[in-house]
Amino acid sequence: MATYAEMSEDQRRAALQEARHTYVGFCEAGLSLNMARGKPAAAQLDLSTPLLTQLSTPEDCFSEDGTDCRNYGVIDGIPEAKRLMALLLDDEPDNVFVFGNASLTVMHDAIARCLDHGCLGSTPWAQLPEVSFLCPVPGYDRHFAILEQFGIRMIAVPMDERGPDMDEVERLAAADASVKGIWCVPKYSNPSGATYSDETVHRLARMECAAEDFRIFWDNAYCVHHLHPDAGRQDRVLDIRRACIEAGNPDRCLKFASTSKITFPGAGVSAMAASTANLAEAKRLCGSQMIGHDKLNQLRHARFLPDADALARHMAAHADIMRPKFELVQHVLGEELDGLGVGCWTDPRGGYFVSFQGLPGTAKRTVALAREAGVVLTDAGATWPYGQDPEDANIRIAPTMPTLDELAQALSVFCCCVKLAALETLTA
Repeated sequence: MATYAEMSEDQRRAALQEARHTYVGFCEAGLSLNMARGKPAAAQLDLSTPLLTQLSTPEDCFSEDGTDCRNYGVIDGIPEAKRLMALLLDDEPDNVFVFGNASLTVMHDAIARCLDHGCLGSTPWAQLPEVSFLCPVPGYDRHFAILEQFGIRMIAVPMDERGPDMDEVERLAAADASVKGIWCVPKYSNPSGATYSDETVHRLARMECAAEDFRIFWDNAYCVHHLHPDAGRQDRVLDIRRACIEAGNPDRCLKFASTSKITFPGAGVSAMAASTANLAEAKRLCGSQMIGHDKLNQLRHARFLPDADALARHMAAHADIMRPKFELVQHVLGEELDGLGVGCWTDPRGGYFVSFQGLPGTAKRTVALAREAGVVLTDAGATWPYGQDPEDANIRIAPTMPTLDELAQALSVFCCCVKLAALETLTA
């Protein structure tokens, strides 16, 4: 079968007419489907319902060290919660600071502390003429939103299956003292699903930085979100903090994680792991902001997920729900788009997204067409800083929330819109 680009003009026009006819049918169907965000499905949320009944008597509300979790205190988290979050952060409980319900809040506030107070005695970033951050692309739009809100200049760095382009990262970090950090989603990266290689981790830890206060913001959001039983072993990522210590840069990284896509988004537990010096600074500065986070929620989570085996069983149940949806994405996109030359897509082993790369100049048109047909996708450009994909080609597919039937419908609409946008571009 010829690709659209290889077709004659008459063949392309005929294909365009057929795609338009199919598209009109979708528009007339009155669909209302949403694949805009990576939300767990209701069946996944149901898995954590027993968490709500973990504390039913006053006696249940005491942590193992005797803390009454109903009262004030314990700024950095109860011991049980530190152990749980250490599993997600690939670190030791003593290096963990347990926060509230969302790691995004923790990352936002970490940036704010750097701006207002600096890092371990360095000049506060807000007092500098310019602050820049390296942003692997395609990447997470909410990371970019934090930086844009604070007026931090974003520098896009290409991603591949091993992580960010380290030649470019090393060049930029060494040449410009305004470059203060980098965002990293090291496992099943949002949206590509890439997992950082050992070489990438070591190079991040040991690279020369013009800024002595350079920080790696290590967002381990999908650390246990495997789709296949063997993925946890095969896709293991080196510990960035240990690598930084070995490289002589013990304070370089801040690691973040949460239970948002493990239990209840918006009602989970988040945490940061860091060096002794970074933790001491964070505790001192947070002391005026809080007395302690929700220890009852910390205790509920620790009782519900008491050890690594319980966590693994719980995430395997998540995978059983999610895996058929990701398989359906691969099947439908393969059936509808293979051989047409209109795009390529990732086949991740975990995480929450599939990254689709269409023809240049077609992403915004594809998303707009889908919206008109009743399927909401993440805005085109969202995976780039400032919402500006220079090629207008990348689209993030979030297949987790719809049912399988809804997802099949949404993917059919999506593929039709991809074809239509590509044919319009090639015909024009």
